Amino acid sequence: MREADVAIVGAGIIGLATAYQLTRKFPRLRVVILEKEAGLAFHQTGRNSGVLHSGIYYKPGSLKAVNCREGKRAMQDFCAAEGVPYEICGKVIVALSPDELPALEMIFDRGQANGVKCTMIDGARLRELEPHAAGIRAIHVPETGIVDYRTVCDRLARRIREAGGNDIVFSAHVREIWRRGGHMMLGTGAGEIATRFVVNCAGLHSDRVTALSGQRPEVKIVPFRGDYYELTEDAHHFVKNLIYPVPDPAFPFLGVHFTRRISGSVECGPNAVLAFGREAYRKASVNPRDLFDSLTYSGFIKLAARYWRIGSAEMWRSLSKAAFVKALQRLVPEIRSEHLMPAPAGIRAQAIAPNGAMVDDFLIQGTDRVVNVCNAPSPAATASLNIGMLITDALAKRF
Repeated sequence: MREADVAIVGAGIIGLATAYQLTRKFPRLRVVILEKEAGLAFHQTGRNSGVLHSGIYYKPGSLKAVNCREGKRAMQDFCAAEGVPYEICGKVIVALSPDELPALEMIFDRGQANGVKCTMIDGARLRELEPHAAGIRAIHVPETGIVDYRTVCDRLARRIREAGGNDIVFSAHVREIWRRGGHMMLGTGAGEIATRFVVNCAGLHSDRVTALSGQRPEVKIVPFRGDYYELTEDAHHFVKNLIYPVPDPAFPFLGVHFTRRISGSVECGPNAVLAFGREAYRKASVNPRDLFDSLTYSGFIKLAARYWRIGSAEMWRSLSKAAFVKALQRLVPEIRSEHLMPAPAGIRAQAIAPNGAMVDDFLIQGTDRVVNVCNAPSPAATASLNIGMLITDALAKRF
């Protein structure tokens, strides 16, 4: 049986960043990370678009806004110190018609309130930045960047192990959590763990681990699959950096967009459709338990009733490449079907409240011995080092 001071469930970027900050602030702590897969960053982190977000979209004063700004600076400093490749390349958020201008102005105002360096530009300036992009106006965000978060996770794991007395245990699916005296006990696929404190960074399964810990989850995770394509090499010239549409203000997804990756490839997507399992990355994959949980949850039923038109359009775009191409052509009209190759899908762990509202901010709740990260959608990767410090500071009060 392993013993630790802090056991972290999940070796995605939030779990690793938390362990990294704990070992830096409290070098004598024994930290163990429990990961049910055979490697790091297997799910949301490893299927991330790799954007260093600026914080322009988020409500001023929200956890997303504050942590994104501070976390981005921390991530850039970490990458610079560790020699992890990253690039501050900039992005444009494009309004394609006059009816999108009010939403574009709202985003610009939020950016200004959040301290983001951004400029409202006309169509001519947009074409200078992105010669193949459509649009009548746009916001230029020069401080947006790109990075490979898998590489970041590898470097975080190396530093955690080097700190001494710490461990990352793979194939350690957490199945039980209970109290025994002054310890929290975790029953895992790799044996029992005795620890003083538990941090739940289980992502797609965070609500279930919250329930295992004895705390009633305020929300349920409903998985949304995002389908992606990648531009063929001869089509890379259509996109210089990052091109985003004006998002629907009533829907917490950003819409299909173009993202140049740090590797040089260009990713197109994602859409957002209900996944038939929390790890059902292929369209034909079904996990009966997960699907039953989603379809019978009152919050999802209310959400589906509210957004069935948008949901139907997203599903059609998932089934029809022609529909996906049409959505991309709104941003870059020269894109054709032959320019697109299938790319791996990702799944977003979307927390939904019982009233059908999509939880739009980070949500962290806990007890005297457990910290549960119940909702950490984008920009969680960008903000991860700052989220890790918030959790470290919360635990320090319990120490």
